[in-house]
Formats: sequence, C-alpha cells, structure tokens
Amino acid sequence: MDYLKEKLLQIAIPKAQKVRQLVKEYGDVKIQDVTMSQVLTGMKGVVSLMTCTSKLDPEEGIRFRGYSIPELKNILPKIHEEGEPLPEGIFYLMLTGELPSNDDVRYISEQWAQRAQGIPPHVYDVIEALPKDAHPMIQFNTAILAMSTESQFRKAYLIGMDKKNYWDPTYEGVMDLISRLPIIAAYIYRRVFHQGDHIPPDPSLDWAGNLAHMMGHDTEDAKRLMRLYMLIHSDHEGGNVSAHATHLVGSALSNPYYSFSAGMNGLAGPLHGMANQDVMHWINKMKREIGTDDPSEAQIKKYAEETLAKGHVIPGYGHAVLRKTDPRFQVQLDFANKYVPYAPYIKLVNKIYNVVPDVLLATGKVKNPWPNVDAISGSLLTSYGITEFPIYTVLFGVSRALGVLTQLIWDRLYGLPIERPKSQNLGWFMDKANLK
Repeated sequence: MDYLKEKLLQIAIPKAQKVRQLVKEYGDVKIQDVTMSQVLTGMKGVVSLMTCTSKLDPEEGIRFRGYSIPELKNILPKIHEEGEPLPEGIFYLMLTGELPSNDDVRYISEQWAQRAQGIPPHVYDVIEALPKDAHPMIQFNTAILAMSTESQFRKAYLIGMDKKNYWDPTYEGVMDLISRLPIIAAYIYRRVFHQGDHIPPDPSLDWAGNLAHMMGHDTEDAKRLMRLYMLIHSDHEGGNVSAHATHLVGSALSNPYYSFSAGMNGLAGPLHGMANQDVMHWINKMKREIGTDDPSEAQIKKYAEETLAKGHVIPGYGHAVLRKTDPRFQVQLDFANKYVPYAPYIKLVNKIYNVVPDVLLATGKVKNPWPNVDAISGSLLTSYGITEFPIYTVLFGVSRALGVLTQLIWDRLYGLPIERPKSQNLGWFMDKANLK
C-alpha cells in the first residue's frame, strides 16, 4: 500500500466507525424541520448530506477543512514564496484533513505526473470523432467517459471484493483521473482554438503549471494564475450541483469516471459552471451597446439598471448562500490588482464592483448584492490571453475534480449507502397544506 493511501486509511477507519455508530445508536435524533417551501424551492438550507472536504459559511465564505482561502494562501506549500499555493496541497488537505508538508505536495505531484502517462489512445480517437465546433464541455465529458475503460474500481468490483475495501480502487481511479484531466483539457483547447497544434506535457512541472504550459500559456505569470484558479475553484461544499451529482451517481457504486462525468454535466449548466461565460457575454454586450471599451461608472450604473428593468439578472452577482463578497472573488481581485491592474477588463471589473451592489440593493429584493467567483474569473483569464470563453467551464471542471472526487473517496471510506430520498406527488403536498 502506498504512503498516502496508508496515511488516509489510518485517518479514515476511526471516522468510518463513528459514522456507523451515528446510524446505529443515534439514527432517531431529529436534525432539522423541513418546510414545504424548502422542499419545493431546491431544498436550500436543508441538511441532507455529509461532506468533509469544505464548508460554506454565509458570512465567512468557503472553508476547506476549517481553513479560509486567505489562510491557505499563506500556509499551503508553494514553488516560490511570492507565488500561489500548489493545488496538490489543497487536495492533500481535503483528503486527509491535515496541512501538507512540502514533501507531501511533491509526492502528489510526482504521482500525478506518472499516472498522467496512462491515457489510452482511444480517448483521443473519441475526441477527434466529435465536431471541432462541439462545445468544449461536450468534448471534455465525452473524454472522461472514454477513459472509464481504465477504471480500476470497475475491474476490482467485477472480480469481487469486500465492500469495506471499495475505497481502495476508488482512490486509485481518482488519482488516475485527476492526473489526466489537465492533458485532456489542454488537448481540447488546442484542438478547438489552436488548429490542433498540441503541446506535450512536461513531467517536471506541477499539475496546474503543466496545464498552463500545455495550453500554450507558458509564462510564469500564467502558471501562477492557473495555480490560483485551480485552488479556489476546487470545492464548494457538497450540495452544489456538480458535487451533489458526483456524490449521487457514486452512491450507486458507479466508478469515479461515471460519477465525475455526472458532475460535469451539472457544471455545464448556465446556473452553475457556465456562469463565468455569462459574465463575459454581459460585459462585452454592455461595451457594445454603450459604444465604448471604457465606460464610466455612471454609464455602467445606467446599463445595470436597464438590465434589471428588462427582467434579466446581472451575472456574477449574488449567491444562494453567501451574504458578503465571495472571498474567491476578492482573492482574484487582489491578484489582478497586484499583477495586471491596468488590464482593460480588470479596470472594468473594479468599476462594476463599485456600482452594481448599490444598484441591486436599491431594488429592495436582493439579499446578497455582492460579487461571486464568476464576476472576475473570466476577466482575469482574458487578461492573461486565455480569451476563449467556452474553455472556462472546462478549466472550472478540472479544478472541481479535486474536491468532488476527494469526497467520493470518503463516501466509500464511510461506507455510505445508495442515496434514495422519498418523493411525493402534488396531491400529497396539497393535502398537507389543506389546499383544495
């Protein structure tokens, strides 16, 4: 058994015993009353999942195993002291609950570099069989499913194994899959936007730095940005669509490839991972309709008010849970103001930030007028030359694998069963409300 798996099992066995104890001895403990409104409006706020990787607090934002993003920027291992934390570090933290050492991060980097070499040729054949103008998320998800021929979980399950060991081939599949996602994402990017002029991976680079390299954005600045992007998009509690979909499909003992593919289908939705593209379309439409690439704050305010008056939303602002500026927005804004403060899109993002919250508050209808992660991520990528909006959700997906697949390993360590909530028809709800 390798070093990280042995470490994980030492941590997991006592926790899995606690889960079994909760079910056996405390299964009748009432956790929360559920209202009809909560059920019929997306189950918002209803505690119905157990997630260990991260927690979303309305006031503090996302915390990974208890640590905030600003804290992690200071304490996770980096290549250069002034640089950004390596995503390998947040993976280790989410997996074990412990802060990684430099050696821990180096071990994961080396593991992923080795495993990334195992992509079978038919995966590229499957990608090439799709039209080049197919959305990159279609190509990305198709490639994920094509790689499932290599699933170690599927092979182990068919041979037969004790269910308490399901976590082991799940771990192996997760490590394989995460290692290969940057290569697949970069291949699709170069295929669609750069005439198929592919760039081979550099095994000496870290996971995120290698992604930037293979995309053709090989400067140290671009690698630094990619490390930040992969870090802050890596997880967002267990109830968001991509995380829940991965967990739900995984609860049927579907292998990591099938489970992650389900999550990516959810991420591709306009209300989830495609929101970053919507922000860029809104900004560019605003510039066209106002007639300038550098609108004033007064012009932006008027355009934002007109957007709302037409019954549209201002993409990138508001959040279902947060009640403050998303720390993931703030850390990107700090990065942008430090390294590219005069980039046109960054100047525009700052102006929008100065104006839009007050416009939303003035409606009297908005609980959270503050920007979320999507309000700046596309503008920051664009400022570094990654101007192809359709690839943004793919990059989001590469990052999100770190959290949702870590949780999938823990689902198997906990021995969680298949998810099967109870449903009722409309008549049942009407009866409960005494509605005739």
